[in-house]
Amino acid sequence: MAVLWNGAGGVGCARRGQPAAALTALSLLSALLTCTVRCTPSDKPSNVLLILTDDQDVQLGGLTPMKKTKALIGDAGATFVNAFTVTPLCCPSRSSIFTGQYPHNHGVTNNSLSGNCSSSLWQKGPESQAFPIYLNKQKYQTFFAGKYLNQYGVKDAGGVGHVPAGWDQWNALVGNSQYYNYTLSVNGQEEQHGDIYEKDYLTDIILNRSLHFLDDRSPQHPFFLMLAPPAPHSPWTAAPQYKKEFIHIQAPRDGSFNKPGQDKHWLLRQAPNPMTNSSLLFLDDAYRKRWQTLLSVDDMVETLVKKLGNIKELDNTYIFYTSDNGYHTGQFSLPIDKRQLYEFDIRVPLMVRGPGIKPNQTLQAPVLNIDLAATILDISGINLSTVNMDGQSFLSQMAPSLCNGTTRSFFLVEHAGEGHPTTDPSCPKLGPGLAECFPDCVCEDAYNNTYACVRTLDKAQNLQYCEFGGAEPFVEMYNLTSDPQQLQNIVKQVDPTILQKMNQQLIKLQSCVGDSCRDIK
Repeated sequence: MAVLWNGAGGVGCARRGQPAAALTALSLLSALLTCTVRCTPSDKPSNVLLILTDDQDVQLGGLTPMKKTKALIGDAGATFVNAFTVTPLCCPSRSSIFTGQYPHNHGVTNNSLSGNCSSSLWQKGPESQAFPIYLNKQKYQTFFAGKYLNQYGVKDAGGVGHVPAGWDQWNALVGNSQYYNYTLSVNGQEEQHGDIYEKDYLTDIILNRSLHFLDDRSPQHPFFLMLAPPAPHSPWTAAPQYKKEFIHIQAPRDGSFNKPGQDKHWLLRQAPNPMTNSSLLFLDDAYRKRWQTLLSVDDMVETLVKKLGNIKELDNTYIFYTSDNGYHTGQFSLPIDKRQLYEFDIRVPLMVRGPGIKPNQTLQAPVLNIDLAATILDISGINLSTVNMDGQSFLSQMAPSLCNGTTRSFFLVEHAGEGHPTTDPSCPKLGPGLAECFPDCVCEDAYNNTYACVRTLDKAQNLQYCEFGGAEPFVEMYNLTSDPQQLQNIVKQVDPTILQKMNQQLIKLQSCVGDSCRDIK
């Protein structure tokens, strides 16, 4: 068993049968003994808490309001500085989290029913194999509260009566993120909420119900909680006590902010540059309100950590904190949204604390949101070879002695663009096929904003290669070592043999399933 670089300056246990030439006999024996001791299952499986925010960036200061969260999870465990979503849009990304699969395998392409978001096809297929089902079979007590999938609970998707398999307690938001005036499915029963803070503010409702669950659980069984608050998604409604926070904050003006989309896909080139004053005022207002909504999530984390301590479960609970995708506010003159291939939209926060994880770790190894399911199942004791997932467990990267760790050099990012069949009412002059348009006639998505990227990230290279489909075939490539802001598309300057290799890797990734997604060379 060899000790490998895990991307974080640490060591991990290699797969059985790999050579150990780099080790002395003494260090090999030590590594083997450590892994044997640590890999032995404990008498009681560990609990898991997953907190999933909505549209929280990490590149543009999205973690700045999260002081308690960084102290109680990041500083108490591991912070992954290279965590990515495999698709920068809510419903496809969340579907990837639940299934451990790339979008081309679970089939959810966008936030609409026609894009398979919480559709009957999704429910009969990928949802019936989601990771909570395996946890439930492992006698985990499972709890969900918050936003599930964008089309969840609508009439054509089975209404509020549809409760996905694997969940013991279910408190799911009907539709997209809201803070007030929403409907919940509570174990299949409709529950209406209004606009009174003490009774209805969704972030607090999610917290309070999770606390009740922890009080009512059976101590004989482990538990899994997934909390999905609306923050910092629009409409950015802060709790009353936080509405005056950050009032002088502006979106960061550095990097690619208000830069023209030169040599980029036409959707980036169509954005007027420089941005109008109205767009700047709008995005600054959104930026500070996003931070305000996150303060309630920060409070949630603090309360949950205290609760776990009070019930003597903190030391046996893994706590994950992440988001479904990143976000932009003015980058390349796009006002606000996600859906783009650039780092600000595909990088996400990821912090984890738990048994065997040493505090104050900053880990460099790339991890994906499709890895969350495998990691959680790994914690529960599931044999990962028995599940159909594209992702892999990163448990050993956080706690190297937990064995079975692997690293990746290549991974896929994919997005299927959306557009109106006629014209977007906010921008009719640009014609059909666009969506998410603003009054200043800047559109954030389009039918042919459909791309697939191979991202390489290891000691040797830090590259991104993307191909667009549609009527305008287009390629973008970036060297993120020399150009971390992705200002210069270098596709016309790169050796053709490198482009050919990237293209071949991309083709393999676009058709990969399961193990083949982890072994791209």
